Amino acid sequence: MNIHEYQSKALLKKYGVKVPSGKVVFTPSEAETAAEELFATNSVIVVKAQIHAGGRGKAGGVKVVKSKEEAVEFARGLLGKTLVTHQTGPEGKEVKKLLLEQGCSIAKEYYVGLVVDRGSQRVCMMASSEGGMEIEEVAANSPEKILKEFIDPATGLMPYQARNLAFAIGLGDSDDKKIVNKAVKFMMALYRAFVELDASMVEINPLVTTTDGDVMALDAKISFDESALFRHKDIEEMRDLDEEDARELAAARFNLNYIALDGSIGCMVNGAGLAMATMDMIKRSGGSPANFLDVGGGATKETVTEAFKIIMSDDSVKAMLVNIFGGIMRCDIIAEGIVAAAKDVGVKVPLIVRLQGTNVEQGREILKNSGIDIITAEHMDEAADKAVAAVGGEALA
Repeated sequence: MNIHEYQSKALLKKYGVKVPSGKVVFTPSEAETAAEELFATNSVIVVKAQIHAGGRGKAGGVKVVKSKEEAVEFARGLLGKTLVTHQTGPEGKEVKKLLLEQGCSIAKEYYVGLVVDRGSQRVCMMASSEGGMEIEEVAANSPEKILKEFIDPATGLMPYQARNLAFAIGLGDSDDKKIVNKAVKFMMALYRAFVELDASMVEINPLVTTTDGDVMALDAKISFDESALFRHKDIEEMRDLDEEDARELAAARFNLNYIALDGSIGCMVNGAGLAMATMDMIKRSGGSPANFLDVGGGATKETVTEAFKIIMSDDSVKAMLVNIFGGIMRCDIIAEGIVAAAKDVGVKVPLIVRLQGTNVEQGREILKNSGIDIITAEHMDEAADKAVAAVGGEALA
């Protein structure tokens, strides 16, 4: 689960991470009031669009303003606008709220982030002197500029590790102990927040040093492990449903694992591994999946029907591929669910079904006698080829 920048900063502030003072607003009149308050103690303020995507600055979603009038004018033009960044996709995201916060005099920009490294099975703190840029570009073009410290879960982040990173990225030197100490305190607080909040990612880009010798998070992003949200009801309440895919939310209500993609072949599969393999086979056959959807091992008529509804709500779907291995659930039961769901939803695109496993012959007989135009397949590559052909592609030989 993701949250907005202003929410991330509010959480981090509780752990002692230094962040600029700011206010979130939803209307131009609220922006005017907030700007008036901020300009009482600041000569410049920053107006930022609040959407779940990076690249807001390049897309025109961030501006430094020097007057209340300028802040209101920019807010009026930004609220309700669809912002398109490299992370939103071409459809963009509508700006429904803004963060107005105090400006600061920046001396240097850096990057600091925390993620779970699956290779080492530890939390990894990354830091770079190249703050303010897309870290993906730095990783691709200058990987030597990204420094890492892998954190032992038994001890947590050690001060010497934070100092190593601070010195390595030029945050301070032996003659600048105050900055180094502040940087170490900042990183230690960041790690504590990461662990205690059950985060999957914390990213500060940029972390800045100011001309008056402070260390501050100018931007902040936090993603959370959804499996741990039962421990953090306050964080779960921060969820912004407007920022999430409506189909993914509907799937979650039925315990379906759904992720929207940009292809034309809708996929309904039981088991995450089989779902991944199915998408690979579609790509191998020259097509492109419209989604990842795992109905799980205990699929019922209700969940299958909901899966059909979710997939068919995507206008880009031109064919639907159902790939089921009957293990826990028998193929005949699954076939009955597929037939009932297809009739209930009214599938208007070619439907390709591949069944294997327990009671597969009975399941295929049910499909055959359903009265529905179903394209059947015995093997997974055959099913993928037929799905690609159904959307007008040319399947591989």
